Amino acid sequence: MRYNYFVERNELTMTIYLCGFMGCGKTTAGRALADMMSLEYTDMDAYIEKKAGMSIPQIFAEKGEDSFRRMETEAVAELGKAGGIIACGGGAMLKEINAKTAAEYGTVVYIDVPYDACYDRISGDTNRPIVMANTKESLEEIYNDRVPLYIAHSQIKADGTGSPEAIAARIRDAVKEHLNIQKG
Repeated sequence: MRYNYFVERNELTMTIYLCGFMGCGKTTAGRALADMMSLEYTDMDAYIEKKAGMSIPQIFAEKGEDSFRRMETEAVAELGKAGGIIACGGGAMLKEINAKTAAEYGTVVYIDVPYDACYDRISGDTNRPIVMANTKESLEEIYNDRVPLYIAHSQIKADGTGSPEAIAARIRDAVKEHLNIQKG
């Protein structure tokens, strides 16, 4: 396994991809983690929107989900080269090629949060086409289908309950332990 390390301000810096279901806290905990570790933070969906010049709902409506998923695959590699904390979209780590690419550039962390907590955070979010197109029950089926893939495509599973700072601290500690084991 290859890790993307570089020296910045006399600190070892790395790439950490955060994955999990919509609303699990990738963005909020990711920002806290980036601050805690003095790393750059990138929201993959915002990166894709900027690169495409349109919102995620527009991409889905005008180009289709397949086109968006290809953009995600490109973003996984592009952002991995840059390093830092990357909050992936909820579907980015479902594809094996994305998980393999992410593992080449860094460490993939699955943020584990119960479905009901995720749903409370995403319900009614018009910037999430999958949320708008599904009922609570069908979203739960999607959640249940995705969780095994998140687990299979990540090196670390982190408890995503508690404050963003507590989640970030758990992720930081788990990544450090994971990297020490890999070196050992």
